[in-house]
Amino acid sequence: MENKRYERTNRLAEAPEMTAREVDEAFAVCVETVKRNMAYFGSTVPAAASVDGIYPKTANDDWTDGFWTGEMWLSYEETGDPAFKREALASVADFERRMKERVVVDHHDMGFLFSPSCVAAWRLLKREGAMGEEQHESVMNDAAIEQAKRTALAAADNLMGRFQEKGGFFQAWGMAGDPKEYRLIIDCLLNMPLLFWASEVTGNPIYREKAECHIRTAMAHVVRDDYSTYHTYYFDPETGAPVKGITQQGNRNGSIWARGQAWGIYGSALSYGYFHDPEYMRLFDGVTACFMENLPSDLIPYWDFDFNDGSPEPRDSSAAAIAACGLLEMARYVEQEKAGLLISMASKLMKALTDRCLLRDGAPGAGILLHGTYAKRSKENGVNQSGVDEFNLWGDYFYMEALMRMRKDWERYW
Repeated sequence: MENKRYERTNRLAEAPEMTAREVDEAFAVCVETVKRNMAYFGSTVPAAASVDGIYPKTANDDWTDGFWTGEMWLSYEETGDPAFKREALASVADFERRMKERVVVDHHDMGFLFSPSCVAAWRLLKREGAMGEEQHESVMNDAAIEQAKRTALAAADNLMGRFQEKGGFFQAWGMAGDPKEYRLIIDCLLNMPLLFWASEVTGNPIYREKAECHIRTAMAHVVRDDYSTYHTYYFDPETGAPVKGITQQGNRNGSIWARGQAWGIYGSALSYGYFHDPEYMRLFDGVTACFMENLPSDLIPYWDFDFNDGSPEPRDSSAAAIAACGLLEMARYVEQEKAGLLISMASKLMKALTDRCLLRDGAPGAGILLHGTYAKRSKENGVNQSGVDEFNLWGDYFYMEALMRMRKDWERYW
C-alpha cells in the first residue's frame, strides 16, 4: 500500500500523539499495577478477564496465563527489581509443571502461553549472562535458562502435534483431526513465533517450515478481498480443501471482529519480520487500512466493526493495543517515511488508550486497561458471554508491550 492510502484512510489524522513523558508515566503506572497485583495474587494467576473490575484468582490452566508472566518480565526489564524476576521465574517453573502434567494444553495457544513467559525468560536471562554477573547469579540464571528452554520446546513440540497435513494448518481447538473442529483461527498467527524460536535454538527447520505453511494457509483464507478478516476458517478433513469462514467471537459471520483484525495486523507484521515476503507486507497494509477505516472518532474500537459512533455496544480496548504493537513491529522493516507514519499511528492509538482506558490507581486485583471485551454474545456467534467492559490479561500485556516498544528498540518475546 502506498503511504498516500494510509493518509487517506487513517481516522487518526487529527488525533494527538503521546509525548515521551506520557509514555514514561504510563509505563510507570503499569509497573506499579503489576507490583501491587503480584502481592495480591501470590501463587495464583489472574483470570482471563475481570469480574466487576477485579480479576478472580485462578490456577495456571487457561490460554491467557502467559500474559501475566509477560507483564512481570516487562516490569523487570524496566526496573531491574529482583522481585519481578523472582515471581516471573516461579511462574516459569509452574509452566514446566503444567506441560509435564498436560494441564489444558490440547489446543493451539502454546505461543500465547509460552512466548511471553518461557521464551521471554530465555531471551532476558541469556542477555544478562552476556553482560556478565556474579558467579552465584550466573549459576542461578543458567539453570533458569535451561528450564525455560526445555519447557518452551516441549510446548513447541506439543503445538506441532496439531499440524494438519490435509489443509496445511494448525488446528485450533478440539481433538486433533476432529472433523467438527477442523479449522484454524486468525489468533494463531501469534502462536507461530514459538515455532520460529524452536528452529532457532534447535537448528531443526521443521518447526519454521510448518509455521510458514500455516501462515500461508491462514492468510490465503481468513483475509477477505476487502482486507477484512474472518475469525475462523474450516477445511474439509478428507481433502484439506477450504470450506467456509465464520465467526466465533464476532457479531456475525460476515462482520469484522475488531480483535481478530488486530491479530491480523500484528500477525502479518511478525510474519514479514521473519520471512521478508512482500506478500505479508501487502496483507499488512490492507488489513491495517481496513482497521483504521473502521475506527470510531475516539479511536477506541468497538468489539466488532459492525458498530461505530453512537452505538451502545461495548468497546474492546485490547484490539487497539494489539494493533499498536503490530504497527511498531512493522516500522522496523520499512523505509523511513513509512516507518514514521506507522509509529505516528501507533502513538495516536496509544494516546487514546492512555487518556480513556488506563486505570491509574486501581485496587489490588484490578487491571491496567479498562473497556476490554473478552466475548460478547450475538445472534450468530452463540458464545458464552464474559468479560464485557472489563480488564483482560492480553489487553494489559499488549498495552505494556506497546509502551515498551515506544521507549526503546525492544527485543521482542515473540
